Amino acid sequence: MKRQSKTDLGRVDAMTEGEVRRNALADPDAEPTDAAFWADAELREPPVKKVPVHIRIAPDVLAFFKEAGPGYQGRINQVLENYVQHKAKRTRART
Repeated sequence: MKRQSKTDLGRVDAMTEGEVRRNALADPDAEPTDAAFWADAELREPPVKKVPVHIRIAPDVLAFFKEAGPGYQGRINQVLENYVQHKAKRTRART
């Protein structure tokens, strides 16, 4: 089930840049950043768009991934990506 946002987007859109900045500075969880904060930042490419596919998975395997909640398909994909990397590394080691 998709969660309903509690953000009042109309109020946010109506704010001036100054109001946004003052509100951010007043938030104890929002710390301003400077050039030093970003000095070691790395630009990363967005993940490759995934291809929709239909596969058959054993019920117990699917249940295992779904038990952790939303995002189970992403977790399955991560396991498969790790497997591919492992196999590729073993193949390179043999040559």
